[in-house]
Amino acid sequence: MASVSTYLNFAGNTEEAFNFYKTVFGGEFLAGKITRFSDIPAAPGQPPINEADKNLVMHVELRILDSHTLMGTDAPESMGFKVNFGNNSFINLQPDTREETKQLFDKLSNGGTVGMELQDMFWGDYFGSCTDKFGVQWMFNCSQKP
Repeated sequence: MASVSTYLNFAGNTEEAFNFYKTVFGGEFLAGKITRFSDIPAAPGQPPINEADKNLVMHVELRILDSHTLMGTDAPESMGFKVNFGNNSFINLQPDTREETKQLFDKLSNGGTVGMELQDMFWGDYFGSCTDKFGVQWMFNCSQKP
């Protein structure tokens, strides 16, 4: 089922933040775990993960208020990220179909900038990101297989 969630970027303290959110909202992390950068499979042509970044949070999810999912990641500078107020959050859309994902991506990125073209990712989803012409950041995650 399609859904919308909030995705937060942190400068190295995602685990601390999400442990705090757990005390506020209760519940458990999706699948009971935090995915680390060390969990990412090596990609051809990509440099290996820095030792200092391996234990950082690649992805974590926490359901809040029974209807919204809060997601987060550390955004290491070694990977080209610079977390500043204003670039630390995304609206994450999870449409039901690849067709709908592509339509929304094309409309929202028109006049804006594409952060990552839509593509199949190692975690199995069709993923991309953009910033619309008003500066709002959007992420797209579609689980439908081609």
